[in-house]
Amino acid sequence: MLHFLRRRPALCATIVGGIAAAGFALHAMAAGEPGTDRIKESVQKMLGGRAEVKSVAKTPVPGLFEVNIGGQVVYTDATGRYIINGEMVDSKTGTNLTEERLADINRIKWSDLPLARAIKWSKGDGSRQVAVFSDPNCGYCKRIEQTFQQMDNITVYTFLYPVLSPDSSVKAKQVWCSADRTKAWRDWMLSHVALAGNGNCKTPVDDNLALGQSLNITGTPAVFFMDGTRIPGAADAATLERKLASLKK
Repeated sequence: MLHFLRRRPALCATIVGGIAAAGFALHAMAAGEPGTDRIKESVQKMLGGRAEVKSVAKTPVPGLFEVNIGGQVVYTDATGRYIINGEMVDSKTGTNLTEERLADINRIKWSDLPLARAIKWSKGDGSRQVAVFSDPNCGYCKRIEQTFQQMDNITVYTFLYPVLSPDSSVKAKQVWCSADRTKAWRDWMLSHVALAGNGNCKTPVDDNLALGQSLNITGTPAVFFMDGTRIPGAADAATLERKLASLKK
């Protein structure tokens, strides 16, 4: 992705104002409205084949449009010439409207996840389910595995998603081909027990990579919840607990 389309940790181009979250949801209309096709064409021409403009929609700010680029959001003017890479925040409520829109844009159907291609383990009654896409060489993935151990009544489905290096793919296949893949995965991620075997069995690794790309997973870990929303990165236990609690409401 182009450098100017990468989302930065800071609110580098934050647009603030008295904008209600409900109003944003109301005004973020479907693509194809008069003028949005022209903007889409202009931005796509600028990007070339490096990324695809999925949609263009109005925002509550007059003259400002939301551009969905492969599961990311940037903003542009009515001509599609100027790009703003940042987060839109409601200064009255503190609501991050960009994050809310990204959650909607990147929402999936839990029932569509091929859970048979994941490593599964449960703790307690296992009633709270999450799916995580993880790379065996990812330090943040190891951190979130540790975090899961602090939680109760949870079922974790881990999709092996080796994107960091060729060695990640080797390790992912070794895990899947182990006699007890759940134990092999947890031993490696939690205790650094070396993996054995050659990984020559049939694995879902390539299918998982294709699935992750279709879901716009650009980094690991990526945690999905049963309502279809996701949290990217190694969220702490408190964040995961709040999210899981909110699903019961």
